[in-house]
Amino acid sequence: MSIQSTDSVADLLTRIRNAIAVGKTEIRVPTSKLKFAIAEKLQKMHYVDSVELEAAKPRDILHVVINKENTNARINEISKVSTPGRRVYVNADNIPKVKSGRGTVLVSTNRGILTGEEAVKARLGGEVLVKVY
Repeated sequence: MSIQSTDSVADLLTRIRNAIAVGKTEIRVPTSKLKFAIAEKLQKMHYVDSVELEAAKPRDILHVVINKENTNARINEISKVSTPGRRVYVNADNIPKVKSGRGTVLVSTNRGILTGEEAVKARLGGEVLVKVY
């Protein structure tokens, strides 16, 4: 099995979706700074329970606990908006709303990964990475 993926963020989101679909409560994926930042934002928004880095060779492992045992996952939908073939950039005025404001988007800005609400408050645009509800 190769640890190389063409779109590592899409791989992370697919592993989260698949784990929720089969009832698993946690996942482990090879880490990167971007995947760790996205997972931390999901934790701060209370979509996942915890995020940890585990030391390993040749690359550290990102351990994400989606939900506790005997509880339901708080993620109903999670998808990648910007893809390697079609990047989606927006300014602060055009940041999309998800499910009439019940969900959120994660935007890659020059100040790091921000939620859509944080990006609007800071008047920052950027690349729309993830849509979560």
